[in-house]
Amino acid sequence: MGWWSRWFGKRGTAENGEHAVIVSFQYGSPDTGPLAELGEQLRAALGDSGDGEYDGHEIAEDGSDGTFFMYGPDADRILARVKPLLQSHGQLSRLTARLRYGEAGRNAPETVLELG
Repeated sequence: MGWWSRWFGKRGTAENGEHAVIVSFQYGSPDTGPLAELGEQLRAALGDSGDGEYDGHEIAEDGSDGTFFMYGPDADRILARVKPLLQSHGQLSRLTARLRYGEAGRNAPETVLELG
């Protein structure tokens, strides 16, 4: 469960057997403001399209790296929706997306993609 869920009580839909897209990245700055802005863009992109739900992010204390969490009915559609936003953000590098096609802990197939 992401920190967003723990604080605000909203849980990603992976518990319902839906898909997950978990994006890891290198960041390199203690200023988390740009990440919060990107998170809101991801939330809007997924919410407006109905393709999924943005569940928040985690970032290392020193700002060196982090992870975004997104859930919905189709991991490929989620990634297609958010990939341009992630790749155009100038401060993220070494983007890696883990796509899980089913419920966590149920031997759901996964794919790992390098995004940049």
